Amino acid sequence: MIVSINKRLHRRHLLRGLGCAISLPLLDAMLPSAFAAPSTYKPVAKSLMAQSRLICCYVPNGVNIQKWMPTGAGKDYALSPTLEVLKEYRDQVSVITGLGHPNCTGGHSGADTWLTGADLKAVPGADYPNSISLDQVVADQIGIKTRIPSLQLSDQSGTGGAGHSHTLSFDRSGTPLPSESSPRRLFDRLFVPDDAKDRAAVLQRYADKKSILDGVLSDAKSLHQWLGKQDQKKLDEYLSSVRETEMRVSRAEDWIDVPKPEIVSEGLQLSSQPSDAHDRPMWLDVMLELSYLSFVTDTTRVIAFEWSREAGGYGGGGENHHELSHHGGDAGMLEKLAKIDQFHLQRLARFMEFLKTTSEDEGNMFDRTAIVFGSGMNSGETGDHSPKNLPLLVASGKRLGLKHGSHLAHDEKSHPPLANAWLSVLQAMGVENEQFQDSTSTLTGLL
Repeated sequence: MIVSINKRLHRRHLLRGLGCAISLPLLDAMLPSAFAAPSTYKPVAKSLMAQSRLICCYVPNGVNIQKWMPTGAGKDYALSPTLEVLKEYRDQVSVITGLGHPNCTGGHSGADTWLTGADLKAVPGADYPNSISLDQVVADQIGIKTRIPSLQLSDQSGTGGAGHSHTLSFDRSGTPLPSESSPRRLFDRLFVPDDAKDRAAVLQRYADKKSILDGVLSDAKSLHQWLGKQDQKKLDEYLSSVRETEMRVSRAEDWIDVPKPEIVSEGLQLSSQPSDAHDRPMWLDVMLELSYLSFVTDTTRVIAFEWSREAGGYGGGGENHHELSHHGGDAGMLEKLAKIDQFHLQRLARFMEFLKTTSEDEGNMFDRTAIVFGSGMNSGETGDHSPKNLPLLVASGKRLGLKHGSHLAHDEKSHPPLANAWLSVLQAMGVENEQFQDSTSTLTGLL
């Protein structure tokens, strides 16, 4: 069989014969090429208004830590081969090493606890005792001022399962908030106007949901008096989640007749598929472009974006990210893993450039947008999926008080909790918390 150079095969392509079907291995014809052009979408000149913003970007499976770790510490550190991708942004990025969540087990449950720091085994017999995530603490403070208090994005929609979540966001009761993976659905939600019929249908859904919530609250009140203290506590936590849902519905109703921002979709590759290895670069770019546009239009100020769920993901050339994370110290696999790390940072740098070239007040959007980028596990030197020395970058938001241009190096065996960095980000975002999870203070050198 001769394959034309103008034709691209998908990994879903099957060879059929004798009544069976066999899927093809990864072939060159399946990889991105000149015919799969990268996004040509350009940033706008100016944002709608100057506001504090936060986006948390998560990459699964850890990184090639040997190529990630800088040499030296403080302002005079040397960028590592992987971080060299961000050399133009050195003064706007803090490289933080050695930190981890002391109470977390890491591995492929890293995404579940990256922004929460919770011990998922803290309560014997409990199914999943997670806690509120960093982004939701911020959303509770500033998200109520926008149409969408916070966005949850991932390469798989929904919430996933415990230990392999499709989301980074958890409410005050530890309940996961579902993510969106489709660029098309996300664009429609953010920018496509609803007609009268659509608004009526949405209002009816809201009314139905409120009716259900009212019924739940009524039944719970009558049940509460018959329960023991421990069950009452569990029920109260559940009811807190119900009340949060009730508040979200009420806020959404307030925006139903407010026109959505007018954004032209030309240039946005809204058909990109996250589960297609070929589409991977385009899908990441368009999801970050939509994140950027949601900030520009002040549609939301808080985003949690899981670039891939744990034990999944592709590199820029369609490489199996998860498979390479189990490298066992193999030099060839580590080299491929480092290229995936660079690919991810190239996408991040492009997003930073969008923010930097968009003017706002007397500066640019990057000045007021805090970016957190990292992973909840470290594949280490042997692929052991450690919860220690987690790769972490915090970028710009300099007008919010975040300090950059340094390598904040810590001893992975004796270090402050990662929650100290999260507390620093919270305070930069204007949240007046004195503690987050197991934090002991803000992180020295970051705030």
